[in-house]
Amino acid sequence: MKLLILHILKEKPLHGYAIMQELENRYGIPEPSAGAIYPILSELKRAGLLEVVGEGRREKKIYKVTEEGLKFLKENEEEVEKVLKIIEAHKEFSRLGGRELGKTLKELLEKMPELSESEKEKVKEAIEEFTRRIRLILIGGD
Repeated sequence: MKLLILHILKEKPLHGYAIMQELENRYGIPEPSAGAIYPILSELKRAGLLEVVGEGRREKKIYKVTEEGLKFLKENEEEVEKVLKIIEAHKEFSRLGGRELGKTLKELLEKMPELSESEKEKVKEAIEEFTRRIRLILIGGD
C-alpha cells in the first residue's frame, strides 16, 4: 500500500481522502479506510518520503512526495511494476466474474456443514470440472 500511495502522490499532491478515492478508482481497492491510510501517511512522513505542503479546504493536509520519496520509488520501481501488474490482473479477474466466484465460494464454505453427502459429491464434481476446464484454457487446449 505504501508504494501505491507514493506512486499516486508522485503525480500530484493530494489530501488523504483524495488518496483513498484514487486507490479505489484507479486500482480497484474497495473502500480503503481512513484507519488504514492515515497511519501509512504518517509513517511515510516520518520516514521522510512524504511532506505536508499545505492545507486544503476544511484544513485537510495535502501530502507531497519528497525527493527522498522519489528516490525510494525509483529504487523500488520493479516492485511497483509488479504490484501494478497484480492489481491489473485482479481487476481483470473481477471483470470476468472473479468477485462472484469469491462470493459463491464463501457461501459454499458457510453452507458446507449443512450439505448432504450427495450434495458434497456434486460440489466435488463441479470443482473438478471447473479446475479441469480452467487448466485446459491456461495451457491453450480449449
